[in-house]
Amino acid sequence: MRLLKSVVHNHVNVLTSRIFMRSASGTAVVSFGDGSQGALGLPTSLTGVGGDAYEPTRVPGLPSDVTSVSAGHYHSLAVTNNGAVWAWGRNNEVQLGRGALESRATWNDPKRVEGLDQVNVCAAFASGVVSSAIGDDGSLWVWGKSKRGQLGLGKDITEAIVPSRVEALAGEKIVKVSFGWGHALAQTEDGKLFGWGYSADGRIGNLGKALESSPLDSNIDRSSESDQEISSSTIEKAQKLVSEGMEKEKYMPIIWEPFLVEGVEVVDIACGFDHSLVLGRNGVLLSCGSNVYGQLGREKQDMGMFPVDINFHPVSISSGLGHSLAICEVRSSNVTGGARGIVSWGWNRSSQLGRMGPDNVPLVVEGLEGES
Repeated sequence: MRLLKSVVHNHVNVLTSRIFMRSASGTAVVSFGDGSQGALGLPTSLTGVGGDAYEPTRVPGLPSDVTSVSAGHYHSLAVTNNGAVWAWGRNNEVQLGRGALESRATWNDPKRVEGLDQVNVCAAFASGVVSSAIGDDGSLWVWGKSKRGQLGLGKDITEAIVPSRVEALAGEKIVKVSFGWGHALAQTEDGKLFGWGYSADGRIGNLGKALESSPLDSNIDRSSESDQEISSSTIEKAQKLVSEGMEKEKYMPIIWEPFLVEGVEVVDIACGFDHSLVLGRNGVLLSCGSNVYGQLGREKQDMGMFPVDINFHPVSISSGLGHSLAICEVRSSNVTGGARGIVSWGWNRSSQLGRMGPDNVPLVVEGLEGES
């Protein structure tokens, strides 16, 4: 059996991992980590919806032709070869696409998402409270709940029990969407960039333009955290960030429908917890949003989308809770020729950067020389 792909897309997914493997008999999805919300898709334990897994464990009940998976905060999505989407995990925000009345005891059971029978899905993406699917015609479909405008369905629309098409993007051929804490970015086949949702810190664009700060902008200096806070776990810190955001939501600046971010053509996008990365067709890597942990890859908080101070050529990008990663063409004394390496910057409280050195400076992850 050969490992094909790991797709832990979302910044807040700090507790679980889902991957899929292919053998002669078909594809097997395996999961491991915290199963308290059923996101692992494993049988119910005596203490909760789903059981924890300390090693990769096969997810039962899925078709054998899964082609990709996406891991949200506490739920999971899988796309099959025939264009169907399957979901399991938390359903408090109806992100499973099976209605709101289903018993909590069945959350961990993978089931096909309802309402997409006429859509041949080629990709699916899970966030904390919203799920999405892209049709082979480039249409974008969303379902779930978000009072931060993450659905992109129009002003004050905060819930979609069944998959609903994002009409503001009709006529565009969407190839990728990425979700952060309340914000979202989408890219089209021809390189257009669209953003919507919670817009504090300028996390959804406004290329190179100054933005008014909001009461939720992350301008707090957290470098003076107490010893007690520093010793707390990554999970506790993630939960604290979420709680702080929820307490201040009445001040939310929201963009309810996707808008075109002008002045940039993109080849890749990635939303972190409260920041975004955009890789331009010209090879320039841009960042915007919160810079509390140095996740923008530059010293200043500049309220807009500006280049990352990176000395390598980025190929693809990913954003975490408070850190950023990029696969780059790397040339150094440790990496020969035009080999690729992983470059990291941002929050490093739990050594998630995989290297020594200043946190806010993009540097090569150590120990991966020669890996492909």
